[in-house]
Amino acid sequence: MGTRGSVRTILIAVAAGALLLGVTGCAVETDVPPSAMASPVASDAPVEATPVAEGAQDAPVQIQVSGDPSVGVTFSRVRIAPGATTGEHCHHGYLVAVVEEGELTHYAPTHPDGVRVYVEGESIIEGPGYVHEGRNERSEDTVLWVAYIIPEGEPLAETDLANCDG
Repeated sequence: MGTRGSVRTILIAVAAGALLLGVTGCAVETDVPPSAMASPVASDAPVEATPVAEGAQDAPVQIQVSGDPSVGVTFSRVRIAPGATTGEHCHHGYLVAVVEEGELTHYAPTHPDGVRVYVEGESIIEGPGYVHEGRNERSEDTVLWVAYIIPEGEPLAETDLANCDG
């Protein structure tokens, strides 16, 4: 672990076809009643987990990220205003996202027709290297919950397309 050129493998187990992103290890203020929250750890201190977004994947997912010497994981809530775009970019690792609100029109060579619209409750997985763009083509905000799994020191989104694979 942590050696130069090592490959970190992160397996995401998609139990019952659902991807859950949550906050654990601290008390969270929320409008969700305590009876609806999971408490994954039994202890005297309060530990609460509140799912903030869910999205389905049709199959298990395996993610491999080359890191020198390590891989970072960043969680973000991304709001895209009506008519706005992420701009063309790529990633040096992976992005796993869930559409919480609205729709995301995703332009990428990974889609059969080069475009796919993701709606509320769907999840998106973007891999490394390929150029793509997300657009909000609707009249209301698009909100995404995003986990970036990127080699330490690399940007979350690479906008210098010369540094992308294709």
